[in-house]
Amino acid sequence: MTLFGDGLDQAVQRAFTRPVPKSAGAQMRYLVKQLKGTKAVAQMLRISQRTVERYVKDQIKKPRPELAARLEREVKKRWQPRIRAKAKERAVTTGGIVIDTRARLGYTAPIGSTDQDRIRHLTVALPPQYAARLFEAQEQGATEQRLQELAAEALKEVYFQDGGRRAGQLEEVRFTDIEHLEFDL
Repeated sequence: MTLFGDGLDQAVQRAFTRPVPKSAGAQMRYLVKQLKGTKAVAQMLRISQRTVERYVKDQIKKPRPELAARLEREVKKRWQPRIRAKAKERAVTTGGIVIDTRARLGYTAPIGSTDQDRIRHLTVALPPQYAARLFEAQEQGATEQRLQELAAEALKEVYFQDGGRRAGQLEEVRFTDIEHLEFDL
C-alpha cells in the first residue's frame, strides 16, 4: 500500500459523480467494455479468458480476495476519466490541494533554534503549484519516497516558512512516522 499515491487517488475519486460498480460481474463487464475484449481483461487480471466470460455472464459471483482487490483497483483506475481529469485540472490551476496529516515533523535549521522533531497534526491548504508537482510526479511513476519529499517541501514553504514571511534560514523539513495522511481537493 502506498500512502501518498493512494491518498492522491482517493482525493480525486471523491470527485466522482457516479458510484463505482460494486459487484464482480458489473466490474468485469465495465473492464471488458473499456479494454474492448475479454482477452485483454484476462491478461491484465492474470486469469483465464473463460473465467472472465463467466464473471460477465454472472455464472461466478464471488471472486477470491486477491482477484477482488485487483479488479476493484483496475476499475477505479479507469472510472470516469473526464471527471478525474477535471478534478486534477481544477486542483492544479485554481483550487490547490489540502493535506491533513498526523506525523513526526522536524527541520534542520541554524544553531540556536528548536528544531527537535515532534508529532504534529496539520491540516494545510497547499497552493495549486504544489498540487501540480504532486500529481505530475505521481503520473510519472515517482516513488513513495519522492512523493513524501515533495509533500515535505510543500509543508516547509507553506506551513513553516509561511510563504517566505518567517523561518527564512530553514534548510530541510523531515516528514516521518506518518500516522495519518489524507488529501482533499
